[in-house]
Amino acid sequence: MLPIYIMEILSLYPTLKETIWGGRSLIDDYGFETDGDNAAEAWLLSCHKDGPSFVMNGEYEGKTLAQVIAEEGEGVLGTNNIGKPDFPVLIKLIDARDKLSVQVHPDDAYAREYENENGKTEAWYVLKCDEGASLIYGMKNSLSRDEFASAIENGTLLDDVNVVAVKPGDVVYIPSGMLHAIGEGILLAEVQQSSNSTYRVFDYNRRDKNGNLRELHIKKAVDVVDLSTVDVDFSATGDKKISGGAEKTYLTGCEYFRMTLVETKEGYEDSATDESFVSLLVLEGEGELRSDEQVIALKKGSSIFIPASFGKYSICGELSILETRT
Repeated sequence: MLPIYIMEILSLYPTLKETIWGGRSLIDDYGFETDGDNAAEAWLLSCHKDGPSFVMNGEYEGKTLAQVIAEEGEGVLGTNNIGKPDFPVLIKLIDARDKLSVQVHPDDAYAREYENENGKTEAWYVLKCDEGASLIYGMKNSLSRDEFASAIENGTLLDDVNVVAVKPGDVVYIPSGMLHAIGEGILLAEVQQSSNSTYRVFDYNRRDKNGNLRELHIKKAVDVVDLSTVDVDFSATGDKKISGGAEKTYLTGCEYFRMTLVETKEGYEDSATDESFVSLLVLEGEGELRSDEQVIALKKGSSIFIPASFGKYSICGELSILETRT
């Protein structure tokens, strides 16, 4: 049995990523600061080397979340995560002003052999989108691997994929192997395995800021893609329930993570058990997180890490929060 940890609750600041498809909502609406022209992604809960999140409060202020966990020990992650090779999840906000490339992610076995990291299963919660916005999700037509490779080479792949309209509140679960792409004009929250392995197969013949076509990863994509046709259902997995003073809706989950939407008019109480840490990402509203020893201000874009075994905490205010546990 793990000991009870008394590490304080952490308020985190993200690494921001600029890309050719990124917008400015994360700068203008969320107040994140960057020297870039856009902020395509905010890595709000991350121990990944390509984009860590940083502690903004308490004795660990200025350190990365990975450094804190290295000092405190894996017990702060909970019994569900003991012995795992890496931090289990990476949580982002993504602002797609333009289309993302059509892509696919490997599973654990393939990624660990060829990329030396986790595979990538992920899920999206759509926050805002333009009228008529859509995304690509899986195959409309069943292809062999040879036919899939030929469609990439011939530029006809979009004829065979599902293009699906989306709206705020949609939940998109993307297991490794699922072909997908975020469409233009979509702002979403993403929970994924801690991995940065992405295999692009089509990028609309766009060029980077140096005038070069972006690299495609056709051979690896052919190796890992699931080419079976899929049924599309972007509804939340669970019904809305009252718990601890909040309305909770279980969105989706898998062996790597569980996502829940928490909505409260005044506040609620909850706890971090010995099984998992708790990640809270504020989607809307303002308020406070309170424990016996701490008061942390919350606003849109706040990212909170509550260590496993912390016990009870309370949230005050009118807020919409994405809660993630492992």
